[in-house]
Amino acid sequence: MVAPMSEHPTEASGPPQPMHPLHIVEIPSSVPMVTLLGPRDELLRTLERAFPDVQIHVRGNEFRMTGPSADVALVERTIDALLEVLAAGQALNRDAVERSIAMLRAQTSERPADVLTLNIVSNRGRTIRPKTLNQKRYVDAIDAHTIVFGIGPAGTGKTYLAMAKAVAALQAKQVNRIILTRPAVEAGERLGFLPGTLNDKIDPYLRPLYDALHDMIDPESIPRLMAAGTIEVAPLAYMRGRTLNDAFIILDEAQNTSTEQMKMFLTRLGFGSKIVVTGDVTQVDLPGGTQSGLRVVQDILHGIGDVHFAYLTSADVVRHRLVGDIVDAYGRWDAAQPGRTGSGRTAGGRRRPQRD
Repeated sequence: MVAPMSEHPTEASGPPQPMHPLHIVEIPSSVPMVTLLGPRDELLRTLERAFPDVQIHVRGNEFRMTGPSADVALVERTIDALLEVLAAGQALNRDAVERSIAMLRAQTSERPADVLTLNIVSNRGRTIRPKTLNQKRYVDAIDAHTIVFGIGPAGTGKTYLAMAKAVAALQAKQVNRIILTRPAVEAGERLGFLPGTLNDKIDPYLRPLYDALHDMIDPESIPRLMAAGTIEVAPLAYMRGRTLNDAFIILDEAQNTSTEQMKMFLTRLGFGSKIVVTGDVTQVDLPGGTQSGLRVVQDILHGIGDVHFAYLTSADVVRHRLVGDIVDAYGRWDAAQPGRTGSGRTAGGRRRPQRD
């Protein structure tokens, strides 16, 4: 932990300025300053951008700061949080600094280190972790509940984190198999015109699941696990009539299920199994007039025990920085349309039919 060493008034120069005390925070000598400041002081610049009213200077192993007391206190808490992340063995980057600041500003009970150092699964030197507070809460909900719905825009890690939890559960022998499924929304006559076998036709719909799987399991072992039935990747239609015991089951792109398909899927749940359903209710590809099963299920299952709805937002996007801005821009546009609120409901609260 770090603490202010001393406080001294600063000298005013130019036009009269509010007098702010000087706060000095000393970093333990065991911490190389480059790990805290970043290459070419990139992380220091990130702090400065986040707190434009605070003057931050580094001398040796000291941070010297002047500015509004509330902002300076938050900078000090941020430095403490970053030291905790470093102490846990994780390197810092600009994203970690920005997300730590956002969590501290939100005044949540969880520490940034609790979120940024939570390891889910490791493979070939790469560790998968949540990167935002909502992502951690989503991961915690998967541990605590039998059925979890992860609902949010593209890029928020809904499917990727669910896949990581599934692989971790398989490795820990909590389940005997992983089942990954998606609706093939164009599985009617349009797929029939594509060349190849049925598997060739549905493969594009399942490819994102294969891609995530390759990040978490050695690629050479995947064919063996699939041949043994330990990992199954299949379209949603293949789930009908089955009871899935001792399995970790993920339904991806669930916004493209009908109400009937969602009911069919959820009732496949067997003993010793866990279900995670992911989707983005703002990107429904169903034919006009067909209700999204993911929208409707939020009302149907509301209040049922051991069922949890986790909501992620544009603040949880972990893709390019522009993705979050794009999500917000579309949300504002959608909310501005006549009779629409951006949440799939009419202004009167009734659910609107999904347009094609």
